[in-house]
Amino acid sequence: MLMQEKFQTLIQLLFPPRCVNCGALVATDFGLCGACWHDMLFIGGLVCDKCGVPLPGEAETGTEVCDDCLKIERPWKKGRAALLYRDNARKLVLALKHGDRHDVAYPAARWMALAAKPLVKKDTLLVPIPLHRRRFFLRKFNQAALLTQALANELSLQSCLDLLERPLVGGTMKGLSMDERFARMQGAITVNPKHEELVADAKILLVDDVMTTGATLTAAADVLIEHGAKDVNVITLARVAKDA
Repeated sequence: MLMQEKFQTLIQLLFPPRCVNCGALVATDFGLCGACWHDMLFIGGLVCDKCGVPLPGEAETGTEVCDDCLKIERPWKKGRAALLYRDNARKLVLALKHGDRHDVAYPAARWMALAAKPLVKKDTLLVPIPLHRRRFFLRKFNQAALLTQALANELSLQSCLDLLERPLVGGTMKGLSMDERFARMQGAITVNPKHEELVADAKILLVDDVMTTGATLTAAADVLIEHGAKDVNVITLARVAKDA
């Protein structure tokens, strides 16, 4: 035990913990420095019960829904997000998604776990939004799966990383209107035949990195409900919100 502690001390001296956002020295692994923590836009207080976007006013016992979720039918029961997709949060998401910064998944899971607490039960199954095989081949990993693994560990819950599949090549949705995004995603996600038995009567928490319009999460929730899922909720690391 003493030898192990000495080894860990040596590792910390050689490779001291650094802020996952800016690289400054910090006290613990996978943490944020004071400045980055101050500028990180964590979501709290009163939020939309369907997508997790912050709302004006104070949190009460009742539920509130944002304007977008009043207009758009959400097939899932409840949704939450840990961060607003701006500034440092956007930087971290892009680092995870395109910068091979897999270490971002660990602090992200801690933040997501706090937001997801109202959505999970002891038998909730965590499921990531899938990537098409071509995109997975190019990227070598699925960022939603990385978040799912870390979040499952944080919440001590089970996960199934390949429960959903994406057989259609969707392409980028950058620049598409809301209607175009929903049309693009219709039927784009399916249940993996190997895991169909896991879906019936299941309580499922869908996991993704960012929610913009909710088109991708809708496609995933729809197919899970079609296959008999009892309860579908969603959690994302970040939520795109309209400027105030």
